[in-house]
Amino acid sequence: MTRLRNAKDPAPSVTILPVAWDDPEAGALRQAQQREISARYGVADSEPGPKPSAADVTVMLVARAGDGTAVACGALRHLGGAVGEVKRMYVRPDRRGRGLSRLVLSALEERARGLGWEVLRLETGDAQHEAIGLYTASGYHPIPCYGPYADAPRSLCFERRL
Repeated sequence: MTRLRNAKDPAPSVTILPVAWDDPEAGALRQAQQREISARYGVADSEPGPKPSAADVTVMLVARAGDGTAVACGALRHLGGAVGEVKRMYVRPDRRGRGLSRLVLSALEERARGLGWEVLRLETGDAQHEAIGLYTASGYHPIPCYGPYADAPRSLCFERRL
């Protein structure tokens, strides 16, 4: 369990806990993320490559506000060796601007280190400016698109050594 104080959040703390991929609240957050991305790109499914699933997600984290409300999530998928991939980062719109995405990303990085991973990669879309800002401010640098994203024209890929 990761319990962090966030000065911008009216709740006294945020608790970040691992949950199963099929946890209902994690699923609701992921569905909200996919609806938002679909609206942003104007297509029902803009994600190239295999979708994350219970079979391949190593870690699924949900952030809860002090009142227990699920407000953010993120996941890790193992790519092989000491490399993992950040997936399904999302913060509810009514909770944005409070640093929650940084807290979730930091918790994912902590988990990745605990798994012995040395590098985290991720893919985001070129219209997800907030995500690009988060990742670059968090030390991720652009890399050539890899795997299923290599030929995806709207994909941007990033990497960070842990």
